[in-house]
Amino acid sequence: MKRRLLLLLFVPALLIIAGGTAMWLLWAGPGPTSAPVTIIVDQGSSVAKVAGQLEAAGAIRGNATTFRGFARLFGAHAPVQAGEFLLPPGMSAAGVLNHLQFGRPVQRMVTIPEGMPSVLVHERLMRVPYLTGAIEVPIEGSVLPNTYNYRRGESRAAVLARMQGAMRRELDRLWAARRPSSAVMSPAAAIILASIVEKETGKPSERRLIAGVYSNRLRRGMPLQADPTVIYPVTRGRPLGRRILQSELRANNGYNTYASAGLPIGPIANPGRESIAAVLNPAPTNALYFVADGTGGHVFADTLAQHQANVARWYALRRARGEM
Repeated sequence: MKRRLLLLLFVPALLIIAGGTAMWLLWAGPGPTSAPVTIIVDQGSSVAKVAGQLEAAGAIRGNATTFRGFARLFGAHAPVQAGEFLLPPGMSAAGVLNHLQFGRPVQRMVTIPEGMPSVLVHERLMRVPYLTGAIEVPIEGSVLPNTYNYRRGESRAAVLARMQGAMRRELDRLWAARRPSSAVMSPAAAIILASIVEKETGKPSERRLIAGVYSNRLRRGMPLQADPTVIYPVTRGRPLGRRILQSELRANNGYNTYASAGLPIGPIANPGRESIAAVLNPAPTNALYFVADGTGGHVFADTLAQHQANVARWYALRRARGEM
């Protein structure tokens, strides 16, 4: 009788322990996946909704109801984050919940370099993986160059709107801090001149000085004579791939700053913060001219005679290199 009683007590206890262990393994034990699983959590999603996604993706053992129950009993009482999450192979249900609540979502980024024209911005956005929908070529000068995050499944239109909103905010901020030495009379003019400065130099240290040269020319009513403004109507910002033709230097198309004085009719690229800041606070200088110096920078001159001597040296250097 004593043995039977012990057996009657032992077997249920063993079953309870085995059942509890099995249930615990469903929560804390290795998950069923043998490869990474991507889960996209929409903004405002509940644990219940995500549990259904996890069951459908085969990322948890058991079902969504079991996952929700364990989450209430053992999980942290925190909302799941919105975003794209990559769950490692074999991650436990407990680990999955913790990752969705406190882990880092997948960071997807697209970079728009300073001075990129809008035709190339359009091409880059259309090639970005996991974005949806099509967009038109954005208005030139409307996009702020920067690196932007995007979510898998987000629309290209939404990403472009963020880029353009960033430009509007940055331009407002910089315009409010403009200095009296600036020669531009409106935010739109600032973008136009900044786009020329952006295309004229790749050296950050030269931006304010080149902006100073162009500011001096604008005040004197001199043509800016900026080569990038000649190229823009021909290629819309893409590389020309050859020397500028004399006919292109004479073309009166609203952009060519050899053919007419003042600013062109629109930007020729999407300028970055530093170029915009440069035209709103140009370096104090008497220089009216500049030409390449062969090192990636430029040499500046106050007079035409000085400039012609600098040009002669530049041509001699190019001939020595076999470029002319």
